[in-house]
Amino acid sequence: MATLVLQTAGQALGASFGGPVGATLGRAAGALAGSLIDQAIFGSRRRVEGPRLSDLQLMTSSEGAALPRLWGTARLAGQVIWALPIEEEATVERQGGSKGGLGGGVETTRYSYHASFAVALCEGPVTRIGRVWADGKPFDLTTTQWRLHAGSEDQSPDSLILAHSGSDGAPAYRGVAYVVFERLALQQFGNRLPQLAFEVVRVTDRLPRRSAR
Repeated sequence: MATLVLQTAGQALGASFGGPVGATLGRAAGALAGSLIDQAIFGSRRRVEGPRLSDLQLMTSSEGAALPRLWGTARLAGQVIWALPIEEEATVERQGGSKGGLGGGVETTRYSYHASFAVALCEGPVTRIGRVWADGKPFDLTTTQWRLHAGSEDQSPDSLILAHSGSDGAPAYRGVAYVVFERLALQQFGNRLPQLAFEVVRVTDRLPRRSAR
């Protein structure tokens, strides 16, 4: 706006003193002054983007991986058996600039990621999950939403898997003890899925008989 006004005023003032040449010089001077004023008032905002993942797919377990049997208590790593694409969430922060978002400043976009997936632990049924480790460090399960399916022969599909796969395509993984994580925040793990290990407890009063040779 200031560029147009000062350009016209400069042209008129220059013409009154120097004729056509003065008009040209006045127009150029007015445009320069006006652009500086516009930049100060409506200055372009500098945009900065934080680190962003290029691949939002989550790797699943390898085919044919062994599923352990458990009696007592053991630390198990498990296998990822189901997963949704990693969820990306963008947060925009604005700093500097004049009131109302004008006059330049910096606009920073930061990305955070969440993963929803299921980890098979062992043959079921199991009694409970004890401690959990992420990348070798203790992990507090109360900081995220998770569910244990103990591995009975009549267990139902998980609610999250059922919501995304439908009643016809949602596996129940009967006889398999597994854990489902829903929207696990990945920022604390460098925006990647951590190496998880679980203390799995199975209380039983009998052990299977060994087959006679």
